[in-house]
Amino acid sequence: MKRRLFATVGVIAVLALSACGGTDGEDTASGTPSTSASAPMASASPSMMMSGQFGSGCAAVPTDPSNPESFEAMAKVPVATAASGNPLLSTLVTAVKKANLVDSLNGAQGVTVFAPTNDAFAKIPKADLDKVLADDAMLKKILTYHVVPTQLSPDTLAGTHKTLQGDDVTVTGGGSSFTVNGTSMVVCGNVSTANATVYIVDSVLMPRS
Repeated sequence: MKRRLFATVGVIAVLALSACGGTDGEDTASGTPSTSASAPMASASPSMMMSGQFGSGCAAVPTDPSNPESFEAMAKVPVATAASGNPLLSTLVTAVKKANLVDSLNGAQGVTVFAPTNDAFAKIPKADLDKVLADDAMLKKILTYHVVPTQLSPDTLAGTHKTLQGDDVTVTGGGSSFTVNGTSMVVCGNVSTANATVYIVDSVLMPRS
């Protein structure tokens, strides 16, 4: 009778240990991970988590990390330097240099820059653009209107934001579609540099004052 009792207790103990091992996420006998709630996290790609650029214009950015125009390369250098490596922003870079803002932009920390493409500057009549480029005070006012002194993620981009120039910019939209001041579309957004988040836009923004 005692032998039967001991045998029954032994079977119950083995079953109990097996059940406990099954809730650990690993089978104690084989060492093979069991199905658990943590499995979906293992399938997440680090590159997908780190990446966040959006917009049709992003397709033109090289994918080779060694290319100075790539997102990876731009993330390692300050914003004015990053822009100088991008041929889509060569007119902006010329304007920034003309206004003596390279050091100011590179030295700023945690800013947001709305960067007009060359095509955005091309929308301005040449005579007007030449006039602005020849007027350092006006040029500086326009360029600083493209800079917000806080770093805006896509989740906080929509809204009204004070610029370094002093006037506000208003961003509408959400997800992967944003418009600045009702007319300028973000064509490639959430681009990281060493000190800024950049949203490349298809029209030059003009301050009210």
